[in-house]
Amino acid sequence: MIKKNVFTYIAAIVLMAFALLTLFLSSSVLFDWFGIRAKEGNYVLLVVWANFISSILYLAAAYGFLKQKRWTFNILSLSALILIMALVGLFIHINSGGLYETKTIGAMIFRIIVTLAFVLLAYLKFNKNEKNN
Repeated sequence: MIKKNVFTYIAAIVLMAFALLTLFLSSSVLFDWFGIRAKEGNYVLLVVWANFISSILYLAAAYGFLKQKRWTFNILSLSALILIMALVGLFIHINSGGLYETKTIGAMIFRIIVTLAFVLLAYLKFNKNEKNN
């Protein structure tokens, strides 16, 4: 039982840290805090908004992990879907000749992989709990 709780807390803490970092970075570009917008160069607004929305969903999912709520899986799945759609939008933007930073592609792929890893963790955790009940 203690091992299960430790895993849950670690997952929630890591997700919360990822959420807060994402929230800080995306809101800094959106609201031009600390002059970060100029430092980001050719950012794509669709990607920034997708990251901002995902950060809020990550915070809700971290709470869901702590409270062991089944909806955590759904929230993380929605976040993954938003990010994948934003990546498709980014490629459309690039193919249309829009300006972008090459680091954005790698960052989006990394963010999608991390989100999908948390989706898998939530699925395994709550699927296993469902079978035990």
